[in-house]
Amino acid sequence: MNFPRSANRVPKREGQSKITVVGLGPADESLLTNQTVAAIKTASRRFLRTRRHPAASLLADAVDFDDEYDIGESFEAVYRAISDRLLREAATGDLLYAVPGSPLVLERTVELLREATVAADLQLEVLPAMSFLDVAWSRLGIDPITSGVRLVDAQRFAVDAAGQRGPFLLAHCYNQRVLSEVKLAVDEEPESAVVLQRLGLPDEAVFEVAWSEIDREINADHLTSLWIPELAEPLAGEFVRFEELVRELRERCVWDQAQTHGSLRKHFLEESYEVLEALDGRASLDDSEVDANLDSHLVEELGDLLYQVFFHARIGAERGSFTVTDIVRTIHDKLVTRHPHVFADQGVVGVGQQDAEVLARRWEEIKRQEKGRVSAMDGVQTSLPALLLAAKVQDRSINVGFDAAHLGPIGDKQTGNNPYDRVGELLFALVSLCREFDVDAEAALRAVTVRFMQSVRQANK
Repeated sequence: MNFPRSANRVPKREGQSKITVVGLGPADESLLTNQTVAAIKTASRRFLRTRRHPAASLLADAVDFDDEYDIGESFEAVYRAISDRLLREAATGDLLYAVPGSPLVLERTVELLREATVAADLQLEVLPAMSFLDVAWSRLGIDPITSGVRLVDAQRFAVDAAGQRGPFLLAHCYNQRVLSEVKLAVDEEPESAVVLQRLGLPDEAVFEVAWSEIDREINADHLTSLWIPELAEPLAGEFVRFEELVRELRERCVWDQAQTHGSLRKHFLEESYEVLEALDGRASLDDSEVDANLDSHLVEELGDLLYQVFFHARIGAERGSFTVTDIVRTIHDKLVTRHPHVFADQGVVGVGQQDAEVLARRWEEIKRQEKGRVSAMDGVQTSLPALLLAAKVQDRSINVGFDAAHLGPIGDKQTGNNPYDRVGELLFALVSLCREFDVDAEAALRAVTVRFMQSVRQANK
């Protein structure tokens, strides 16, 4: 077994610089070890990862690295920049480096220093310190060894804890976005979790919160942790792994970095039409039939479209507006609200065609109430393809007792035989006929057009 080099075991050579790493514990200076206090007092050159810690006041004259958090593109980039700066400073003499909590618990900068000091011919001494874990086990009343607790960085919860059921103690739950991503990562939600905040300080708080509210009710800060006793189902590894991939592409790919909601519009439209094309390929098959090639194509195109959704969510998350969790939660809540016949006793039963029409009218009624719409035509996007627009308008009119099939000519009666209006009215009537026979006018016209294209190709061979 290869143990890391330590000043406790390897004597310092003459002329060799030394980095002494100390931990500031979970709270104020009352929980610091005597060894750490002595090291801080005797060090002539002192550095501090961040001043956002209750015990940082002991190093008032230390150089801090808070500026790296302002310019770093990611936490990994910040930690590597801090490690590089420390190595450059150590090349000119001994120094002390202080970190929050324990240097041995979820401290990436110390991991990086361990990896680099051998090659840089520097000595690294890491002094043991009390971590927030010691206080957490006391407050939770558990033995982490016998309970089999897994300690996880909340920022990597979806990946590092994928496929596991717990129990988990999540550190670094420092804002609502991180908590939202934790909540999103779980397939079947537990009833609740325990929040631990500012352990060991006068305003310490330990309380239970409903799982559905962890990103709403918790005023998260850099001293916030989350205890999850057990998960009913393993984490949604693939779903969250994809979200992490989108985030990494956004951080590291030049093309992804340059995109905005506006620039992605054309790509969203293209991917939508490619999904429609894949659906058209399956149109002749029953939904229960399996065609490996067609299904594989549909899976691929749906994935491309899903990427667009995740991309927009990532841009929203970067400005603190919304995340994928908000998208999923919003559509979930909306579908529940618009299906009172499923989720509440609204007196709507059965699955017949007549009942389906009742439900369609109820759906539109609920939408109008939600949106504050007056007319059935409010909210119809006139930028839709013409056949789809006509079908939607006719569906809306039927739901309010206005049957387009019996309206007669629609245009201005003074236009007479204007070909533009006459052809438009004929097309509108054809859409009504399609609806009567439950035929998608857009799909029907596209199918005939494609067959015509094939005939022309055959004729030109």
